[in-house]
Formats: sequence, structure tokens, C-alpha cells
Amino acid sequence: MADIRMRGFQSIPPVIKNLVIINVLVWLAELTFGDPFVSALSLHYYKSPDFGIWQLVTYMFMHSPDMFFHILFNMFALWMFGSTLENLWGSKRFLLFYLICGIGAGLMQMGASAVEMNLLMDKFAQQRITEADYINHGREIFNGIALGASGAVMGVMVGFGYTFPNTPLIIIPIPIPIKAKYVIIGYVLIDLFGGINPSSGDSVAHFAHIGGALIGLILVMTMNKMNRKTFY
Repeated sequence: MADIRMRGFQSIPPVIKNLVIINVLVWLAELTFGDPFVSALSLHYYKSPDFGIWQLVTYMFMHSPDMFFHILFNMFALWMFGSTLENLWGSKRFLLFYLICGIGAGLMQMGASAVEMNLLMDKFAQQRITEADYINHGREIFNGIALGASGAVMGVMVGFGYTFPNTPLIIIPIPIPIKAKYVIIGYVLIDLFGGINPSSGDSVAHFAHIGGALIGLILVMTMNKMNRKTFY
């Protein structure tokens, strides 16, 4: 039984396997070293003194220390959709695709935060919100952080949906299979709605997800149009 399990783990494509290992090790480091470690590597608002350009890469290896399902879902989705793409494209091409999607997701989230801050300032200037609301909301934006592989994983999911659009997927609790293209479109629309109409207490970086999905779509369409094995 041990040999079967080992062969099963070794059969996972190398980039997927190493990404999962790195993410799990970083998550364990978060539990060990706490807030200073999380703050240093998560993505901050670009005007924050805690912002560092390296965070556009490191944030995608971070996950909420208090939410085990955050990392569990991301790693499961990465394995589920990414393994097929890595086997098809090759490891180097897949890794570059993944990292570009993650960085694009981070840039989209930073842009969304900047737009949100400008809209907040306009509302305050027009006296449409109170000073207390302006200060509290502005502090949330300024001190907020983004972390997680979700943006990069959304890019991978879009890449899979574009490449294998009619693959049937089972989405719990829906009892019938749904084609991959409809599942991916559904996820993107949910994030778009959540980003435009955020609910109270919503801590999901919806625009990071949208950014990763958009970059993933552009990349996979470009690769398909060029019809070659590499784009690096």
C-alpha cells in the first residue's frame, strides 16, 4: 500500500507537486511565525509603508492561517485543473503561465483598491458619507492585505476551460455533470458580482480572481493562436 501511495504522489506533474509542497510549507510557517511573517509576504495597498514589490509574487504562496479550507480548496483546484495542463504544455510553460496569472491577479487587486480609495475620497468630498465612515473604510483599504493562490488558480481554471471546454465536471451538490466552460464562466460571474456588490464582512479578493482569470484567458488564447509549444 505504501508503494502505491508513493507512486501516486510521484505521478503528479512536478510543477504541481512542488507548488503544493511550497504552499503547504509556507502555510505551516505562517502558523509558526504568526502575523509578522504573514504581513511581510502578503500583498499590501501600494501606498502602504508595508508594501514591497516582491509581494506581487510571494502573496500567491500565502493563505489565511485561520482558514484551512482556503489552502485546501486552492491546492485541490490546482491539482485538479493544473495537472492536465502541465502534462499537455510541459512544466516550464505551465509554471510561467501560473506565475503570470498570479502576478496579474495581484496587479488587478491593487488597481481595484486604488479605484475604491479614489471613489471613497470623491464621496467624502461631495459629503455623501460621514467623516467617520470615510476614515474607517479608508483604513480598511489602506491596511488591508491580499493573500492566496486563488488568482493564479483562477487563471489555471480558465486555461483548462478554454482548452477542454466540454469536459464534464461534477459540482457538489449538483447531481448532474456540467461542462467545464459553463462552470468556469459561472465562477467568474460570481466573482464579478461579488466585486461590484461586496457584502458586509466579505474578505474575498474578487478582483484578484477576475484578474487571474482575465490574464489566463489572454495567455491561453495567445498560445492557441500562435500554435506553438512555448511562449517564453
